[in-house]
Amino acid sequence: MGSETDPGIPADLLVENASELITLATDEPNNNSGKPRIGSSMRDLGVIRGGSVAALNGHIVAVGGTHEIRERVTLAPNAEVIDAKGMVVLPGFVDSHTHLVFAGSREQEFIQRAEGKTYLDILDSGGGILSTVRATRNATESELLALGLKHLDIMMCHGTTTVEIKSGYGLSVDEELRSLRVIRELDKSHPVDVVSTFMGAHAVGPEYAGDPEGYVQHVIDEMIPRVKEENLAEFCDVFCEEGVFSVTQSRRILEAGLACGLLPRIHADEMASLGGAELAAEIGAVSAEHLLYASAQGIHKMAEAGVTATLLPVTSFTLMLGRYANARAFIDAGCPVALATDFNPGTSPTLSMQFVMNVAALGMKLHPAEIICATTINAAYGLNRGNSIGSLEVGKLADMVVVDTDTYLRIPYQLGTNIVDKVIKGGRLVVSEGRRIDS
Repeated sequence: MGSETDPGIPADLLVENASELITLATDEPNNNSGKPRIGSSMRDLGVIRGGSVAALNGHIVAVGGTHEIRERVTLAPNAEVIDAKGMVVLPGFVDSHTHLVFAGSREQEFIQRAEGKTYLDILDSGGGILSTVRATRNATESELLALGLKHLDIMMCHGTTTVEIKSGYGLSVDEELRSLRVIRELDKSHPVDVVSTFMGAHAVGPEYAGDPEGYVQHVIDEMIPRVKEENLAEFCDVFCEEGVFSVTQSRRILEAGLACGLLPRIHADEMASLGGAELAAEIGAVSAEHLLYASAQGIHKMAEAGVTATLLPVTSFTLMLGRYANARAFIDAGCPVALATDFNPGTSPTLSMQFVMNVAALGMKLHPAEIICATTINAAYGLNRGNSIGSLEVGKLADMVVVDTDTYLRIPYQLGTNIVDKVIKGGRLVVSEGRRIDS
C-alpha cells in the first residue's frame, strides 16, 4: 500500500474482494456517467470481479480490482476494512417514489379489492387516500416522526440509502406543511438521505368535496407559496387521473410549482390513458410515475424529453390489476426507466426495494441487470442526483450495499428474504448482518 516515494491515495474505508463489484460506470461516449442509462446500456453494469472500493470522508476515492486498489491506497490507522469475499457489492438502492409519512392502516381495503371493488370505488366511498388523511390529521407530529424513523430503519436494512418522500395525506395548508416539516426532520435525524416532494394535489381535500376546481386553486394560491416560503420541498407532484385531477388541472398545479422553484413530478396514467405521460413531456417533468396506461405517443414523447419513467410494480401487484406498466416499451423507446416501492399504507405496503426487484423480474420480465440499473443510477437521475449517487465512481458518495450472494443475477429472484448483509452510507457502516448499527 503506497511507498515512501508515492504515499498512495488516503482512505478511511476499504471494501474489498467482492465476488462482483457492480459499479454502474461506463466508458460509452454517448451514455457516460453524466446521463441515465437507456436502451441496451441498462444491461451494462460495469462489473469488476474481485473488486474493491476505497473511500475517504464519505466519498469514493478509488475503484478497481482488489490487488490494484491495495497497491494504490494508504489506509488511515482507524480505517474500516470490509471483506466482501463471496458477496456482491453494488450502489445503495435509491427509492424514488414513496408516501412514507402517514398514520393508520388500511387492511380492510385488501378484503374489499378481493371482493371486486376498484381503487376508485374505495376512494369514492371515503376510503383510500381520504382514510389515511383522517388518521394522519389525528396523529401528533411526534407520532408521525417516530413512525417515519421506524420505516426508514427497515428500508435501510433492506439496502435503501436514499428515499423520496411525498406529502399528500394532509390536504390542507397546515397539515401539508406539518407533513413536510416531518419529512425535513426525518432527513436530519436518519442516516438515509431524504428528498422532499410536495403533493398537496394527492386527492381533493375533504373540505372541498364536490369542488375540485376550488381545491386546485387552494393548492395554487395558498399551499405552494407557503411551501416555497419555508423551503420545504424540492419537487411538486400531482395525481393526474380520472376521478382525481384532469390534465388541465394538473398542468396548472405543476406550472404554479415551477414558478415557485418546485420541479415537476407527476402521477400519470395509472388507471386510464388520460394523457399524463404527454403532459410530463410537455412540462419537462423530472419523472412521470406509475404509467400503466401510458400511450405509445406518450412513451415516445417522454423519451424525447428525457423524462424518467418511474415504474411501481408492487402497486400493480397489490391492486391485483393483472397488468404492469410496459417497461419494455419504455426501454425500447430510449426512455430512462427507474423502479421504486411507492410505499404507502393502502396500495403498496412494502419497504423493501428487493421485493420491488422480485416483482419487476417476475411481473415485468425485466433482466436482472436492467432491474439493478433501474433501482440505482436511473432512480438517482429521477431525483436529480445522478451526479452524486447511484453508481460507484470516484467523487460520488460512498453509498454501498453488500449482498449475501456471489452473483447479481440472483438478487431479483431471491424471494421473501432480506439478503442484504451490510449497508454503507456516506462511507459509514450503518447495517451489519442485516441489522442497524450505530457507530
